[in-house]
Amino acid sequence: MSEDIGFLDITELGARYRDGRLTPLDVVKAALVRIEALEPRLNAFANPMAEMALADAERRTQELASGLDLGPLHGIPVAIKDLIDVEGVATGFGTRAREPQMPSRDAELVGRLRAAGAIIFGKTNLLEYAYGVAHPAIGQTNNPHNTGRTSGGSSGGSAAAVAAGIVPLAIGTDTGGSIRIPASYCGIVGLKPSFGTVSLDGVFPLSWTLDHAGPLARNVADATIGLMAIAGIGDAPQRDIAGLRIGLIDRHFGSHEITPGVRETLDVAMAKLKAKGAVLVEVSIDDLERVNAELVTILHPEASVIHRDLLPQNPLGYAAVTRQQLEDGLKTTAADYLLAMRYRETFRASVEAAFAQVDVLVSPSVPFVAPPEDPRIEEGEEGEMLSSGFANVSGHPSVSIPAGMSEGMPVGLQLTARLGQDAILLAIARAIEGALVAYRRPESPSER
Repeated sequence: MSEDIGFLDITELGARYRDGRLTPLDVVKAALVRIEALEPRLNAFANPMAEMALADAERRTQELASGLDLGPLHGIPVAIKDLIDVEGVATGFGTRAREPQMPSRDAELVGRLRAAGAIIFGKTNLLEYAYGVAHPAIGQTNNPHNTGRTSGGSSGGSAAAVAAGIVPLAIGTDTGGSIRIPASYCGIVGLKPSFGTVSLDGVFPLSWTLDHAGPLARNVADATIGLMAIAGIGDAPQRDIAGLRIGLIDRHFGSHEITPGVRETLDVAMAKLKAKGAVLVEVSIDDLERVNAELVTILHPEASVIHRDLLPQNPLGYAAVTRQQLEDGLKTTAADYLLAMRYRETFRASVEAAFAQVDVLVSPSVPFVAPPEDPRIEEGEEGEMLSSGFANVSGHPSVSIPAGMSEGMPVGLQLTARLGQDAILLAIARAIEGALVAYRRPESPSER
């Protein structure tokens, strides 16, 4: 029974709540059973918040029974990345550099979820401070499709919790791809909204210029419901594949870093879309080759400033890689930082200009499937961030959706739309999702 409940989407759960076949309490109890069965192999949760979730589920069950209906998220469990404040629950940040901090109030996005009737279910694991690596005392989160591989970072716990059927919706953060990369690895949907669309009040920052928060779900409809709740935006009209102008970003599709299996999967996906009437156009974006280097030039010093008081207090409490990145960020010159910020402005205009000829830009979400461990970028390569970093620098809305499988693991397709057109992006994503039918439920978390 818990297996079936775990993979119901938000709409189906809501329908069953309202016709009496299920209650929010049933769903939360099933989720806790599922956590017990899957952890610690997944290592997705820093804190399942069992007592609070059960109490909230009882309250939401009574509300629905009494006729109070707050909408599609009423009684739906939602997991929260453990650098986002939840009142009364210590925030751990994925670190051992300091003790977990007890917030006095919810982050704004958490408050919005509660107001929509959601049950806040668990704090999820992440890379340390959403930065470089999993802290060795915490360990990486593993992939529900194969626990011998990573779920990605930095929002890997949120992605794994959704992909494994524990919750239908989770919230992550994304500074260079940290929602979309784990979504791709885990075979789910992950949205980085337009910059500033989702409030970051109560979200511990990594880079105030590049940070975004957004939803992860198993389908685009659920991600849309999540975004509508945390951002207060409306839905967009349905889009058709026929006549949809899809821009293939040449630098991303032409990269030598794409593995043959990912390339084949994406070729098949593009052929399906073309057969259904989509118009495929190759697109070049000016100065795209610089974008990830400039992202790092912005990210590193901003992160170092954010940690300037924390780092000296307990430098050995940080993972070695995180500590090194924070120390390196202090070496970035003011001139280099300012030049990168100037580049950001001109690059945003270059991306926006690309939409004169297409409705949506597409890329491989990640050039390879989930590796055994969170990968380090080799000299001269862009690695995981090949396609994702540009939308953090430009601020454009960008989403990863399932495109198929390679090596028995999910492959993601990244879609990017005009600034501020998050609802339109999700409408296009729903149409492409419907054409590809590429989502695959994990058979069971196993180490192959």
